[in-house]
Amino acid sequence: MGCNPTPPVTFPNENDESLTFRTDSAQILAESESRKMKFPKVIRHRKAEVTIYGKRKAYPFYRLAYRVNGQRRMNSFTTFAEAKAEADKKVRELSQGSQRLALTTKEVTTALTIREALESHRRETGRNISALQAVTGYLDVTKLLPADHNLADAVRGYLGNVAVVQRKPLAEAVAEFCEARKVKAVALPGKRPALNPIYVANTARQLNEFARTFSGTAVSDLVKAQLDAFVNAHPKLSPKSRNHLRTTLRMFLRWCVRRDYLPANHRLLQADGLQNEPLDDAPIDFYRPKELRVLLEKSSGKMRAIIALQALAGLRLQEALRLDWREVFGIAGHIEVSTSKSKTRQRRLVEIRPALEQWLAPYRGLDGKVATQTLNGYTASFITLRKSLKIPPRRNGLRHGFVTFHFALHANENQTAALAGNSPAMIHAHYKGLATRAEAEKWFNVRPAKAANVIPPRKGATA
Repeated sequence: MGCNPTPPVTFPNENDESLTFRTDSAQILAESESRKMKFPKVIRHRKAEVTIYGKRKAYPFYRLAYRVNGQRRMNSFTTFAEAKAEADKKVRELSQGSQRLALTTKEVTTALTIREALESHRRETGRNISALQAVTGYLDVTKLLPADHNLADAVRGYLGNVAVVQRKPLAEAVAEFCEARKVKAVALPGKRPALNPIYVANTARQLNEFARTFSGTAVSDLVKAQLDAFVNAHPKLSPKSRNHLRTTLRMFLRWCVRRDYLPANHRLLQADGLQNEPLDDAPIDFYRPKELRVLLEKSSGKMRAIIALQALAGLRLQEALRLDWREVFGIAGHIEVSTSKSKTRQRRLVEIRPALEQWLAPYRGLDGKVATQTLNGYTASFITLRKSLKIPPRRNGLRHGFVTFHFALHANENQTAALAGNSPAMIHAHYKGLATRAEAEKWFNVRPAKAANVIPPRKGATA
């Protein structure tokens, strides 16, 4: 039985210009058969098409051409079979709208390199960043840099200056803060401590309460609501005392920033609870000339000198308690309130008026401190004296009396402020119009009736 020879291959729609193949019936021909074809040949699938160009003497490769996003792409192949197989693949991808074909070989290689770099970054840091995030983030940052600066140098400079916030338990931070302040409350020999010990103790008490309230909380985890709740939990305090509490909390938070326990851009200080509330200040109250006379005449020892220094020289109680006799009598006609004794730490001289000079005369020749009692001890003794004389309490009534009557007598807020160690604005705002000139003259003419009444106890006795 004979065999029929293989029929010659025929192609539909053949012409001198091109030959169109349908991919569902196209076959990959041997190289000997491809020589019988005419090129270019167009491979179509749906609306997509790819063109195959034949070999030339000057370029012995089959070329594959197609368009993606308006740009022409070309690939070269040694055999027609390879070109035809790639054409079938490309034409289907084009018909499906694949964007991968828009990439050049170099762009594909770059994309793969980027993918490897991102994967390496993920393994090293645990952070997964997409190529889009990496590129757009880099471009956004480089817009902020001068042309002669690179991103790596900018980051190194930033890390060299930025503070790294440490995670610090609130209780430990409070203990560290309070311990650092204890040293400042200790006076060196012959000097006044940088901070009042009572003030330091009160601050520690408030902050320890704050730490107990939010036990187990780190400083960096504090939120505004906690600060609001803590301040609002003290409704029985006066507005002034609550403002002192707020001041303590703000001071502590600023210290935490300096210690890198809080970021500098935290917003805790904007909490509603930390905003000072207006004060309904009670009107200035002061003792009257008759009350001052009784207090001076019925007091004894160094207490009498301290009362006179407040009422007739305008010293604050603690300033008077810090004085020694050398500062009272060292400068003729004046009392020296040195920087170490002044509340404002500013030196001032206070004139000794005739009445004050008579009350202080019996104490000349004494040395050492004017008072040997503590603030609490003196206060308790003064309250006992005042109650025994049935005189009503008047907060800071002796110093307020001096400021009120001095301003009424001289009508000069600058002069009164200089003697009292205060500001002229404060004098004008709080002491103007509280007393008449006649009352002021009576106050500064309260003099001892008998010299015997002002003889102090023997040297070394307590006030």
